[in-house]
Amino acid sequence: MLGLGGSAAAAADSVDLPGWEAGIEGRFRQRRSWERANAYVRGLLSRAQRKNGWQLAEQVGEATPDGMQRLLNAYRWDADGVRDDLRGYVVDHLGHEQGVLVADESGFLKKGTMSVGVQRQYSGTAGRIENCQIGVFLTYASPQGRALIDRELYLPEHTWCAHRDRCRQAAVPNQVAFATKPQLAQRMIERALEAGVPFGWFAADEVYGQNPGLRARSSAPSPALAALMLWWRACPALPGRSSPVGRAPKALVSTTGR
Repeated sequence: MLGLGGSAAAAADSVDLPGWEAGIEGRFRQRRSWERANAYVRGLLSRAQRKNGWQLAEQVGEATPDGMQRLLNAYRWDADGVRDDLRGYVVDHLGHEQGVLVADESGFLKKGTMSVGVQRQYSGTAGRIENCQIGVFLTYASPQGRALIDRELYLPEHTWCAHRDRCRQAAVPNQVAFATKPQLAQRMIERALEAGVPFGWFAADEVYGQNPGLRARSSAPSPALAALMLWWRACPALPGRSSPVGRAPKALVSTTGR
């Protein structure tokens, strides 16, 4: 996992870490798992240039990454609850009526076949087909700053969802079914709406802008999604291009009519 170095350290300066840590304590069954999570976050916000298990362990003076790995694969804690706490923290500090929700995906390269959702698939991070996991993320951006507020792991249909034994071996709950990346983005948008996240715009690239299901869902009686019918294809071509193609946002739409 690559780190942000100085950018992460700058972010740490703007976060009330003691207050944040106290706020999430109730999401953990054991104090040691809560303390481990705090160390993990502090490592992510450190100046270390790489942020994998080894480097995070070194930040807290440990010789191996075993403790950091246990947080992710063994300790019991309410990950969705912490997500909700994070979203609330971001809204409290960065919330703005003209904020922007940004949906995008990222690939995580893997060597083996055991990581949940891993298969050979296109990774925008690598710029080619690789053995990787794909995560879909929702970012909140406003004049006050920007931060990730939600995430969903993409679980491929034919290599994972169709093989329940493989899913059980990887501890994927039985109720988890296949969902496209735009459907995963829609889930996160709906969670943001239910939580009262203030925003005036939604942005996404062509994978989402071309999806008829996400466009059709925008016709529901939700005022914050009523304008999602305006897509990048209706915008002027980029300078130097004869048509609106490439990695520019496929959907950048106002949800307030302005």
